[in-house]
Amino acid sequence: MSAPPTATATATAPGPLLVVMLGLVTAVGPLSLDMYLPAFPAVADDLGVPAAEVQLSLTTCLIGLALGQLVCGPLTDRWGRRRPMLVGVGAYAILSVLCALAPSAPLLAAVRLLQGFAGGAGVVVARAVVRDLYAGVAAAKFFSRLTLIFGVAPIAAPSLGSAVLKVTSWHGIFVALGVIAALLTALLAWRIPETLPTDKRSPGSLRDIARTARVLATDRAYAGYTLAQSFAFAALFAYISGSSFVLQDGYGMSSTVYSIVFGVNACGLIVLSQANSRLLDRVAPRRLLLATLAAQALAGGVVLAAATAGSLPGLIAGLFVLVGTIGMVTPNATALALDRHPERAGTAAALMGGIQAVVAALATPLVGFGDPGKGVPMGVAILACAVVALLAVLLLTSRRRRQPEPLA
Repeated sequence: MSAPPTATATATAPGPLLVVMLGLVTAVGPLSLDMYLPAFPAVADDLGVPAAEVQLSLTTCLIGLALGQLVCGPLTDRWGRRRPMLVGVGAYAILSVLCALAPSAPLLAAVRLLQGFAGGAGVVVARAVVRDLYAGVAAAKFFSRLTLIFGVAPIAAPSLGSAVLKVTSWHGIFVALGVIAALLTALLAWRIPETLPTDKRSPGSLRDIARTARVLATDRAYAGYTLAQSFAFAALFAYISGSSFVLQDGYGMSSTVYSIVFGVNACGLIVLSQANSRLLDRVAPRRLLLATLAAQALAGGVVLAAATAGSLPGLIAGLFVLVGTIGMVTPNATALALDRHPERAGTAAALMGGIQAVVAALATPLVGFGDPGKGVPMGVAILACAVVALLAVLLLTSRRRRQPEPLA
């Protein structure tokens, strides 16, 4: 964690506007996933399909996010950061409007796949830009600042979705996403800098990409931190994909109360992300990561126990801790993984984001097995993912972790 910042960081000192822009690009994911959660029952009724088919649109969006990052990440090491980000966010705006026009659940799921692909391009570039500018603890602190904006999105998204539903149908939610992305594209075109100079770009041939992927895959520490973040995010996504049905149908919450609970949970994420930035002055990122992963596993046990007992207060308490831990897991795991590969930040960020999205997509169907009821399937998925995330760090990373293999 001692690598110095790149030369680009000296020439292009990031200001608050860059933090906001990168944070908004990173928030494309939670906006895509959270904004129409209150509309799940309405989408199922309008399209005449069961809940599982509506959840499929979440899965395809996640798969698209994974593919978008895997494809576009290596390209950013070749073409730079600015152009792929503009293309990705601009295409996301167009595809969001097409989602609003989808007449059936299968077609909605298909367009959501493409929408996720476009959004993934922006997300992976944002991570690579941070690694271009920062290293080590400084990178972890910067990711914590991004998490502040990332955390606002889950607070605002369900409430915004509920507000849209009061004046129009669920189609209007995707129109709103398109408008937000179009405005963001204009802002990026105006102010986003290029952080990867031409002389630092890689050739980007298929052989180079394959060789880089091999180096990343054989780095045990990188794999450990990547898997930890991926399964921690999968635990969060099990909550995202299952809580609407569990809390609204199983416990009788209204969409408004559900949005409030969702927002309060996201407040915990914001608070811990900012506490993480301060704690990094005294505690190593790996220790913070281990502590929060252990807390997440404990929260998963509480969620499962409360769901089994049908206890709504216990369920809400466990979910609050679960969501809050992401505020510390995400910046620390991301910085620890990317800090090992500064010369291939785009590809490293792509592989990390792609694995994260794939794991979350595979975890989603677990929530749909059986009747959501009081939340037992959701609790099982959350606990299993949280335990795997903790084990990944304990087993694959250590003080004597292997150094990354050079490309040459």
